[in-house]
Amino acid sequence: MPLNEDNEIRRILSSSRTVAVVGASDKPWRDSNDIMRYLMGRGYRVFAVNPNYKTVLDQTCYANLKDVPEPIDIVDVFRRSESVPAIVREAISVKAKTLWLQLGVVSEEGARLAEKHGMKVIVDRCIAVDHRRLLR
Repeated sequence: MPLNEDNEIRRILSSSRTVAVVGASDKPWRDSNDIMRYLMGRGYRVFAVNPNYKTVLDQTCYANLKDVPEPIDIVDVFRRSESVPAIVREAISVKAKTLWLQLGVVSEEGARLAEKHGMKVIVDRCIAVDHRRLLR
């Protein structure tokens, strides 16, 4: 069952160091770009994941999670809900610890699969909003 408890979300945000932003965009008006910038400014090591770009915010952009060169604590998803199960399978293969589905992204199948493989799951929430609210 996806997490909604503030204490657990606070623990995940405070103990995590790396975030892969799946669906990262180089367009400054896109939420993924804004949130990637926010997370970088808060000391997280952030990896852009999108096969359509070479760089985002002057960071190398990776085609998929398997190309990210470091262990991933949080996979933050900015993709359509129907894309989530495939993203989860990649997240499982790289042993990511947490699946975070941004506002409007909901996948029961993806959430169940992630939980079955030991991942924490947060659904339909904004990581930046929760970070501001819980870690200020």
